[in-house]
Amino acid sequence: MTCALCSADAATRFFAVSGGPDDAGVEICATCQGQIEGDLEPNHWRCLASSMWSQETAVQVLAARLLGRLSGPDGGQDGGQQWARDLADQLWLDDEARAWADNQPQSGGHVDSNGAVLVAGDNVVLIKDLPVKGAGFTAKRGTAVRGISLVQDNPEHIEGRVEGQRIVILTKFVKKK
Repeated sequence: MTCALCSADAATRFFAVSGGPDDAGVEICATCQGQIEGDLEPNHWRCLASSMWSQETAVQVLAARLLGRLSGPDGGQDGGQQWARDLADQLWLDDEARAWADNQPQSGGHVDSNGAVLVAGDNVVLIKDLPVKGAGFTAKRGTAVRGISLVQDNPEHIEGRVEGQRIVILTKFVKKK
């Protein structure tokens, strides 16, 4: 199959595009999925210049979100990619698609293991046993962490109290209650 974003002729997998219809998603390659879930390599995403014009709304929404990430302060060494800002300015979405694209945190957003948006004060549950470095204990799976705070400069980290200790937790190991 062909990747809906980069047009690579490679094995694809379904990637759900959150915030829209329940079954909304696109078929993308492993390279695109890995970068969406991690750090973006700006040159790989120049392909958005053509995929953002897809007839599929889910592809347009995902392209808009990626251009937003690339345009922002985390979008590259120069504090954002000018070409991505230019493409984002050109991209036209109808009102429904724009609302869907905006229904997702951009760069700096904290999300749990299921993609749910986390905000300060939320309650979460650990989905994995986590050894706590320097404290000499393991935070057990199923432990509730109440009233989290967000680490502002890292969207993959939150802070919370477990067994009376304030610890930093990776967002990929929690789910929102």
